[in-house]
Amino acid sequence: MKVLMIFDQIQAGMGSKEKSDIPLGGKKGEIGSVPMIKPHLQEVDGEVIACLYCGDKYFKENEDEVSKKMVSMVKKLNPDIVICGPAYNYKGYAYMSARLAKKLNENTDIPALAVMSEENEDIILKYKNSVNIVKMPKKSGIGLKKALNNICILAEKIFNKEDIEELKKNICY
Repeated sequence: MKVLMIFDQIQAGMGSKEKSDIPLGGKKGEIGSVPMIKPHLQEVDGEVIACLYCGDKYFKENEDEVSKKMVSMVKKLNPDIVICGPAYNYKGYAYMSARLAKKLNENTDIPALAVMSEENEDIILKYKNSVNIVKMPKKSGIGLKKALNNICILAEKIFNKEDIEELKKNICY
C-alpha cells in the first residue's frame, strides 16, 4: 500500500509555529514525523512514498491555489491512500487536513483521511460527515501509539475496499 502523507510545517520538520508561512512543497520518500507512524504502516504492508507539506498560515491565505496544486500533485504521485495529519490539537493544521482530505476525496479517486484530536471540535463537526477523521490525542497526550495503529488499520481497510462502518464507530469522530 503506497501512502502519501500531508504535513504542516511542524510535522514536516520545516520549523515551528513561526514558520507557518512556508509555501507548498514536497519530497519523495520520508520526512519529518514519518518515523513515528512507519512501524505501524509496516504492520499493514504500507510504505510512505512521498510527503507534501504546507505552512498552515500559508494554506489559509492561499487555500484555493494550494488545494488545486495538492490535488494535482497527489494525482501525479498516485498513492493508494493519503493521510492528512496527524494534526493533534493544532487548529490550523487540523483545518488544512480536513479541507485537503475533502478536496482530494471530491477531485480524485484516491481516498484521503484526516487525523486530529477532539480539541478541534468545530472542524470535526463541520467535516466528519464528508471525511473519515481518525481520533487521536492532543500533542503529548496518552494513546498516541493506539491512534497511529488505528490510522494504519483504517488505511488498509480502505485500500482493500473492505467495509469500514463498524471500525469507524470506534476510531473516528
